[in-house]
Amino acid sequence: MFFHPTWGWWGRRVTEPEIERGLTLSHREQVLDWAVVRDAEIRFASVTVSENVNWSDAGAERTLAGAQRAGLHTGARHYARPGAVHDQAEHFVRTASKLGAFAPGSLAPALEVDAQSVDDRFVKAWIKHVRHAARIERVLVYAGHDCWAHRLNPDRWADPEVVLWLVRHNGIAGRAGWFHSRLGLHQYACEDDVPGISGPVAQDAVVYPFKLSDVLL
Repeated sequence: MFFHPTWGWWGRRVTEPEIERGLTLSHREQVLDWAVVRDAEIRFASVTVSENVNWSDAGAERTLAGAQRAGLHTGARHYARPGAVHDQAEHFVRTASKLGAFAPGSLAPALEVDAQSVDDRFVKAWIKHVRHAARIERVLVYAGHDCWAHRLNPDRWADPEVVLWLVRHNGIAGRAGWFHSRLGLHQYACEDDVPGISGPVAQDAVVYPFKLSDVLL
């Protein structure tokens, strides 16, 4: 029997779910017009607000506020450095709380794991401390493909309120080429083709069967 990839075996057309897209932002990107970004069907944004135990982005408040006013589900992200996990978690929660990043409907807070020596023990402790300090449950953990494939073991800490976020720029939104039952977000590109933003910006998609609501507070 001939089978078309968008048709079921019973001959009825299968409707693929709409891909829900978002952005990963840091202090480097320049957003020119949030309304234009929203009109480009961008639904969520994650903004780096803190790093280590003492750095915070002075421009994050403006970025978060602009995205929120445009109606995007906006969340805060922390760039992890080895050591002092509790102090890093406290610094992140203080910074993100001032920005209103834990309000209902926000993108869940994210931990960015890139630096060497940030391991499973660190991730587990950071999640526990942030949950307690911010009084939230859902947390995102953001890392590159090599990190997921060779360094982190999410089965040690990824409970049903943890969502994995894979960075792999293969250009295929939501199809990361790596699987885990808690994989819900895929950063698939970093290009300069997003209206309303000057220069390249990291672009993300929700991974089926997750929905946008599954990565929000």
